[in-house]
Amino acid sequence: MSRVNDVGGQSGFGSVPVEQDEPPFHADWEARVYALNVAMLREGVYNLDQFRDAIERMPPAEYLAASYYERWLHAVETLTAARRG
Repeated sequence: MSRVNDVGGQSGFGSVPVEQDEPPFHADWEARVYALNVAMLREGVYNLDQFRDAIERMPPAEYLAASYYERWLHAVETLTAARRG
């Protein structure tokens, strides 16, 4: 089953913009989401496959509207909420 992120080989998406000397994070909150994810992975709260799957299960409209780290935040929130039950 294809998911919204599975666009390999499809046309109509245009080129991927490349920013010269792009910083790893565009805002402080992105660095915090990155660090939070690393901590959750290290502590075994979830694994990388679960993290990836949580991103790929986002509703298509949300996935396409979200930035890279907004998708990460969605996955962290989804997985920690599921763990709380």
